Amino acid sequence: MLSDQTPVRRVQRVRHEIQRRELIVTDVQRRDGRFVVVTLRGESLRSFVSSSFDDHVKLMLPDPDAGEGALLMRDYTPRAFDTARGELVLEFAVHGSGPFSGWAEQAAPGQTLTVAGPRGSMVIPVDYDWHWLVGDDTAWPAIARRLEELPADARVSLWLLMDDLPTLPARRPAALDLHLAATPEALLQGLRGAALPAGEGFVWCAGEAHTMAQARELLLRDKGHPKEALKVAAYWKAGAVAYHARLDEEAAA
Repeated sequence: MLSDQTPVRRVQRVRHEIQRRELIVTDVQRRDGRFVVVTLRGESLRSFVSSSFDDHVKLMLPDPDAGEGALLMRDYTPRAFDTARGELVLEFAVHGSGPFSGWAEQAAPGQTLTVAGPRGSMVIPVDYDWHWLVGDDTAWPAIARRLEELPADARVSLWLLMDDLPTLPARRPAALDLHLAATPEALLQGLRGAALPAGEGFVWCAGEAHTMAQARELLLRDKGHPKEALKVAAYWKAGAVAYHARLDEEAAA
């Protein structure tokens, strides 16, 4: 249902000073058979800033196939952080391939990891009338963080491209509308068949590039959801390496 009022862009963009940090792994936890939660510590984290649930930091590992000093780099969501403790938590969706998935699977206390950023945040208010969160395993760390920061009475629908539901955060809105889809086609069919709730809402989507592009199209064109209240990101792309892009129309703003 569309509002008669002209949509207003309420999202705020914040820039941060980029800092590169050398951190030490202090804890590693396996979760749900497909996620690895890594806790990092370092005095430099006392100045760490992450203002939005879908911020990303750049992780760096030595590139064994390139020259000395060459680095592999990937973007990951800060799952949680505590500046007083100098602590940062990252959650990896492990999938059996790729250098960073492999690193997470073998991670152990005492190892080191280089982390830079975030360079900025897109701060989405929590007081919308309703929230839709759409994504696959790679989007789960951001979705879980968002669930923790939303008010207990927030109206939230989760649209997850997953075979089964991951462990939900203990702190989350009391009532969640859950939708699981085993295939991209099923996810898109579910979104297409669902009615947008009444009131002002925000839709956040992240996952594979082709699937997210289709989700963006149906939300904007088929359902008429305002672009001012939409963020769509491609966290990965089938057949591509180190792919991360904004897909919504505000990306060029």
